[in-house]
Amino acid sequence: MKLSHFNFNLPQELLAEYPAENRDEARLMVLNRKDQTIEHKQFKDLIDYFEPNDVMVVNNTKVFPARLYGNKEKTGARIEVFLLRELNSETRLWDVLVDPARKIRIGNKLYFGDDESLVAEVIDNTTSRGRTLRFLYDGSYDEFRQKLTDLGETPLPKYIKRDTEPEDETRYQTIYAKNEGAVAAPTAGLHFSKHLMKRLEIKGVDFAEITLHVGLGTFNPVEVEDLSKHKMDSEEAFITAQATNVINSGIANKQRICAVGTTVMRALESSVSSEKTLNEFRGWTNKFIFPPYDFSIANSMITNFHTPKSTLLMMVSAFAGHDFVKEAYEEAVKEKYKFYSYGDAMLIL
Repeated sequence: MKLSHFNFNLPQELLAEYPAENRDEARLMVLNRKDQTIEHKQFKDLIDYFEPNDVMVVNNTKVFPARLYGNKEKTGARIEVFLLRELNSETRLWDVLVDPARKIRIGNKLYFGDDESLVAEVIDNTTSRGRTLRFLYDGSYDEFRQKLTDLGETPLPKYIKRDTEPEDETRYQTIYAKNEGAVAAPTAGLHFSKHLMKRLEIKGVDFAEITLHVGLGTFNPVEVEDLSKHKMDSEEAFITAQATNVINSGIANKQRICAVGTTVMRALESSVSSEKTLNEFRGWTNKFIFPPYDFSIANSMITNFHTPKSTLLMMVSAFAGHDFVKEAYEEAVKEKYKFYSYGDAMLIL
């Protein structure tokens, strides 16, 4: 399949700038692959589709406040710095994106905070907008990380044009977030409320937690018509023995294994054994899933409605079938489902 197969017209008014007032009352479109049927529900209704000992796999990564604003030395120009990943904790080296990038050159210094107590020096160029910064701060490593947290703000997706609000700090975090390291939320999980999780547990549904620290590469546009030539950025992932035991037990007992989000699906498919079971994993994955693709672990998934031509839409099409997903998206636009991070959800069975 080619890039042009994943284009569609998305009306601007369907982009969700705010989440549903109650997380689990977002709309839910249910796709049944076997029967090729589409149902319209609320997210909290998903409990009706799962039985005791079915397994839900969630991504417990935690978003850190990755967007900072600093001022360039001498000119005082306001510069946005987006923290991507820590390269070295001792020397406080970070990969970042800067905007406007044309103003930022090697050797420049940036000052952060009203008291300018945090300084960063540009020591390398990585991409057109990418830079390597060395942070200079008088204090321990823990104090330095706290300073980044104090100065940073929740990195909402670029399509959300409004200013960040204090509530976004909790809105843009799953209720089971634990391991800090993501620059974007694993958004399918944003729909889970504590009440719904408790109801699922009472019903006997098992949960397995994995970690994949979402990077901005997930959202990089695909710019080649031949999908086999697209390269995904690597993202760090961890799958524990505890998670593999729960998931492999579910596979052995022919239970429903549900990947909550494309990040979970990518992590699972990055660590498959020759027996089509899950291995423990600790490392980086740049796996790119597009049609045709044979999935090994999960037999159902929860996901959001994604951007045209995105790697996320390609994965969903590989899982549910391209024509079926195309039909579902046409229905979603007609029925005015909300798209993207704060939007509505889809359950594929």
